Formats: sequence, structure tokens, C-alpha cells
Amino acid sequence: MKDVFQLKDLEKIAPKEKGIISQSVKEVTQSLVDDGLIDTDKIGTSIYFWAFPSKAVNNRKRKLEDLKKQIEEAKKKLKSVNEAVTKAQIGREDTENRTKLVKELNLAEKEKEELKEEIQKYKDSDPDVLESIKKQTEIAKEATNRWTDNVFSIKSWCKKKFSIEESVLNKQFSIPEELDYVE
Repeated sequence: MKDVFQLKDLEKIAPKEKGIISQSVKEVTQSLVDDGLIDTDKIGTSIYFWAFPSKAVNNRKRKLEDLKKQIEEAKKKLKSVNEAVTKAQIGREDTENRTKLVKELNLAEKEKEELKEEIQKYKDSDPDVLESIKKQTEIAKEATNRWTDNVFSIKSWCKKKFSIEESVLNKQFSIPEELDYVE
């Protein structure tokens, strides 16, 4: 149809011609507007709806052209990939020499992995690893002595503040009697 309609016109026509429930005409119309299948415009206080066949034809033609362009691009890409594969296969023909070199390469890679595993076994003797362990040990020692100092400070404060004996305080808070700084 080449007519322009208002919503009230559509609510009368749609149930008769298309079998749409009159209460859902507004929702269906809005859905068609959202999908770009029909056009709408507000003129004054009225809202008009229309869909001309030429617009649909033009939309289909444009979409068809876009799809044809995509097909052409895909064909070009496929052709270039096939050419690249052909170029890559040059010099890779299965010859006796190539087969021998591939086997040597596989053996060399396997040997490399075995050597890496061997190195991992002796990692504990690595000077860099030993130096790192020494640094971590020194840091842990300093932290231990700092906390030991904190415990002694709190014990001293508690003894003065609450007039409590050190042995009772140690027993109450499970502090070992032999607690001392790490050398």
C-alpha cells in the first residue's frame, strides 16, 4: 500500500486485514518501526506511519550488494591464502633429505627438553638460587627477631602495669620460657 496511516487507522484496519489483535497493534507497529520496516513521523499532534514498496526494494538491493561485496572479499582472501599455502609448500616437498632433517630436528628438540629437565634437577646448586635463599633467610631472621623484641616489650609493659611475675605471664599467654633472639 502507498498510504499514510495514523495509529487509530491501523487499530481499525489491522484486525480485519491481518488478524492482529487490536490491543497489540501499537506494540507490533512500534516493533516494525524499530526494525526499520515502516517509517514514522510526528506532524503536529498526530503520528503518521507509512511503508512504501520502493524503500523495501532499495533496502534489499543495498543488502544484496553488500553481501556480493562480502563474497568477493572472501574469494579474494581465499585466493591469497591459497597462494600463500602454495608458496609455503615450495621447498617443503617430501624428499629424503628433508625427512632426515625433520627427524634430526625432532631429536634435537627432545634432547633440549631432557637437558632442561636435567638443569632443573641441579637447580638447588645454582649460585643465584642459593643467594636468593640466603636473602630470604636473612629477611625471615630479621622478622623473627623483630617479633621477639615486640613480645619482650609487651611482657615488660605488662609486668610493670599489672605487677605480675614473668613466669605467670609466660604461662598465661603460652610464651615458651626459652624464647630468645635468633642468631
